Order: sequence, then structure tokens, then C-alpha cells
Amino acid sequence: RRLSRRPPVTLLELFQQHARRRPRQPLLLFQDEVYTFEDVERRSNRAAWALRRRLGLRAGRTVAVFLPNEPAYLWTWLALAKLGCPMACLNCNVRGRALRHALDSARATLVLASPGERGQGDTGDIGGVSKATLVLASP
Repeated sequence: RRLSRRPPVTLLELFQQHARRRPRQPLLLFQDEVYTFEDVERRSNRAAWALRRRLGLRAGRTVAVFLPNEPAYLWTWLALAKLGCPMACLNCNVRGRALRHALDSARATLVLASPGERGQGDTGDIGGVSKATLVLASP
């Protein structure tokens, strides 16, 4: 029934419904840390605010995300969805020509990466893409 709704229900809308109805219910277990819907909603709101205010992100701007498999990936994705920014998911194991191809194909204007994913000594643009490193995991 939800899929036939026009416009269709998005994952962001479903997440926000659950966050309103069950804020303290666990959503994510990562290592020894439990994140509730409320935690993830709050962190994604803070990330969206930082992306808009500090980086000037606006709806429609494609952002490449180069993050490892960690909780910050989830609230980064939600933050970008809240801003209306398409997200190009980059595999952290890809390097060299394959990474260049992924970036070129995504036509992203910004790359978000964790500090551990920076290129060796590379501080310039990657194929016309400006790089930014935001720490989205800290409380």
C-alpha cells in the first residue's frame, strides 16, 4: 500500500515516523554502542545543519560519500536526504582509476570522507571535485 502512494513514501519519511513514535527504541548496534532512533535523528539533524551552514550545501547538489562502514554513514545519508542532496556512495576499498571513474560518473561537487580515507599527500581537487572532511561521528 505504501508503494502505491503518490508520491511514494521515502525511507527518510519512514525513519522520521519511527523516530517520532519510538524515539528510545534501539535502531543500530555497532560494536558495544547502541544508537536509538532519537540518537540518529539528532545526529542527522546536526550533520544536515553543518553541511548546510559550513559547506553551503543546497538541494540538488550531488555529494560523494567515502566513509567506512560505521554509524556516521547512516546519519550522513539521512542528513543528505533531509537536504535533498543526492548521495553517490563510494566504496572505501576502491582506489586509483576505479575511484576516479566512480567520482567522474557521480558528477559530485563535494566528497565527504572520514579522516582515515584521505589520499596520501593529496590536498587538491579530484577531477574537479572539492574535498571536505567532516567529523560526523563525534557526540
